Amino acid sequence: MSETLLDVKGLSCPLPVLKANKAMRGLAPGAKLTVLATDPASVADFRAFCRETGHALVAFSEDQGLFRFVLKKREEPAA
Repeated sequence: MSETLLDVKGLSCPLPVLKANKAMRGLAPGAKLTVLATDPASVADFRAFCRETGHALVAFSEDQGLFRFVLKKREEPAA
């Protein structure tokens, strides 16, 4: 599986999720997208994004204000 990196550090809500959504559209099913963000609101935003789109949040970490999300594109379109 391929993995893509999206750096959205310095961007505020809702831009990190909007840019991630755009990036996910270009990925093959099952591909992973790693997102680096600094907006604390992005934690709740990415959880909601995954819940609503069917993509999986497979990893999350935070280190000194840097949030790292690993998203996996859903295998099939959500119904």
